[in-house]
Amino acid sequence: MPSIRILFLWHMHQPFYKDLVSGEYRLPWVRLHALKDYYGMVKLLDEFPNVHQTFNLVPSLITQIEDYVSGTARDPFLAIAAKPASELTPQDRRFALQYLFQANTNNLIGRYPRYLELYQQFGTGKFDPKMAEPLFSEQDFADLQVLSQIAWFDEFFLADSGPNADRDLQSLVAKAKGFDASDQLLMLSKQKEILASVLPAYASAAQRGLIELSTSPYYHPILPLLCDTNLGDVSSPGLPLPRSHFAHLDDAAEQLKRGLDLHERVFEIRPLGVWPSEGSVSDEVMAIGHKLGVKWMATDEGVLGRSNNSYFERNREGTLQPESASKLYNIYRHQNNDAEMNMVFRDHSLSDLIGFVYSGMPAADAAQHFINQVKASATPVLEQGREAIVSIILDGENAWEYFPKSGREFLRRLYQGIEDDPQFEALTVSEAIARHKEEDLGRLGHLVPGSWINSNFNVWIGAPEDNRAWDYLSAARDFYSQHESDASEEQRALAYEELLIAEGSDWNWWYGPEHHSANDADFDELYRKHLSNVYQALGSAPPEYLAQPIIRTKAGARFVDQTAYVTPRIDGEGTGYFDWIGAAQYMADHRNSAMHGKRFLLDSAYLGMDNDFLFVRLDFSDDAFSQAENSSEDVLAADFDLTMNIERDADTESDSHKIKMNVRNGSLTDWNLNNGAGVISPEQAKGHGVDVALRKVFEARIPWDYLDLKLGDSVRVRFSLWKENLPLDALPAEGSIQIKRVAERELSGGGEHWRA
Repeated sequence: MPSIRILFLWHMHQPFYKDLVSGEYRLPWVRLHALKDYYGMVKLLDEFPNVHQTFNLVPSLITQIEDYVSGTARDPFLAIAAKPASELTPQDRRFALQYLFQANTNNLIGRYPRYLELYQQFGTGKFDPKMAEPLFSEQDFADLQVLSQIAWFDEFFLADSGPNADRDLQSLVAKAKGFDASDQLLMLSKQKEILASVLPAYASAAQRGLIELSTSPYYHPILPLLCDTNLGDVSSPGLPLPRSHFAHLDDAAEQLKRGLDLHERVFEIRPLGVWPSEGSVSDEVMAIGHKLGVKWMATDEGVLGRSNNSYFERNREGTLQPESASKLYNIYRHQNNDAEMNMVFRDHSLSDLIGFVYSGMPAADAAQHFINQVKASATPVLEQGREAIVSIILDGENAWEYFPKSGREFLRRLYQGIEDDPQFEALTVSEAIARHKEEDLGRLGHLVPGSWINSNFNVWIGAPEDNRAWDYLSAARDFYSQHESDASEEQRALAYEELLIAEGSDWNWWYGPEHHSANDADFDELYRKHLSNVYQALGSAPPEYLAQPIIRTKAGARFVDQTAYVTPRIDGEGTGYFDWIGAAQYMADHRNSAMHGKRFLLDSAYLGMDNDFLFVRLDFSDDAFSQAENSSEDVLAADFDLTMNIERDADTESDSHKIKMNVRNGSLTDWNLNNGAGVISPEQAKGHGVDVALRKVFEARIPWDYLDLKLGDSVRVRFSLWKENLPLDALPAEGSIQIKRVAERELSGGGEHWRA
């Protein structure tokens, strides 16, 4: 019987945060993810020797890890955590407040009670470092310095048992608070140990045959766009393009060659495979790879679909239809002119389940659901007498912040289930290619240019900010070409290095409307600094425009305070706009995700009150009424469940209420209320004065007396949307929306807060 050959490819990547002129790191994410994710993801496979996988380590990430290990990295974020709390200046203290809380609220901050207490204290200062700084004592800062680092340490070192369990770290965790200078020194020494263990762990796993290591272009550029920015219009006809045409195949080839060379230097073997940055491919990229000796590349199913005129259809359970599975679950040979390349294409749906859905499910249920989904889709291919090549490709670091304890329980249960099932073979990409029958290969003569995101390049080009960034890059590249002959070798090398860094994809990831983080301004400034360094390295002053931000708009989740009592109609129509004027409003930030692929369905919420009732309204996003991928129906025209959690500050079971609504064929068919003591019917709830409506929007009315909330008490509200028992979206993405019951006379205009 043929087998299901499952190919996990974990992509490990961070932008190049180092300013080559100043030598300073502008953001700390390489170090923090190296403490938490990079080591543990590969070390976990020691427990599952038959689950072979591929890890893609981006070269610019490797060089930054090496910089930290050598002790030469100048990281102001680490320096602020290392400085004695008694010596922190007011500026240091504000810097610490701004950056040391940048972690997942639930799973990193919330795991440590004292860290959460400090975060809530920061919240009393409106999450504003200047306002909050006087609220923090010297001991508060000492605790923040240590806990903000411990929160990122790998589970292997925090575990109670096992060969990597670290008693010193466990003693710090057990101490919980009241940290002193000796605790800081211990935390710093443990960081050095962990950072030094990362690359050797990958080398060891590769030498033992547990994993294959692949690479990417050095600074993670979008190779097709380096070859020709006009390809943006090929993949997305009519896309607005930058004013300046950028076309440098030589730079694209240099980026890939450097990546291959670095990998060979670090791991003493030249990689066979490449994950081109963001899965971005074109015929030109295949030709460059072929010339450099690359044997395989990978990208998304959407690129395959556009290239061979097919559509990968799934049923409502997410299972591929037999014909679609037969096309997707294969290895392809791309041949164009003299260039030849093996290719695998990721199952978009299965990969995104891990990245975006399973964090909201019990680990055992999520692992079993994944295995069942793979089998259901792959069975028709097996029945044809051919092995099913199922490629699961996703970010190997960012998703784990959303799982308890970095998702280790989920991964262990998943790997164990695969290892125990005789239908599965977990292989590296090269192993799968070597075992695949030549006659079973799919054939491709041409690739429609595209990436793993919507099969185009629209994240990186087309929006005004994106195009401005490309125009600035083009100008710097032209300046280099015009002046390199007049510069010394040292000047020329530094200027070209800065250009290659600026060609990376990460800068434009944050430009445009798609993505946002708390560090948008930092990314913008660092990008312009790299371009400025090109001119400075060649002995010239940078253009004045590089001093001005490319980002033009302010972004972030927004909360508007309540300003007046309201008494809205509860009809679910959302037509009574004036009914809600004066209510508190929380507006989601639909760009607030480091990973692409997340679908935002919940848009904004209103929380209002009068003397007798709490009123709640939830608005859905436009995306909720558009066709879901691989489906002909609107998300909210089909079946889904909506849950609203209401909690008092006391946060005991009796202080928690939950309204759960069942929607079938777009209509509310049933709802119930769990008041902590048990589930009650709509009739019983209405007897208590509770009313619920869901049509175009969701609206509810709950009496204060029923919630047992008095003046001055606070209530927290959170929404989640589910489909087929899988969580699709939540509002807020983290935490809850909180308001306080107050008398009408206490409302005096309120205010507006932006939150990243």
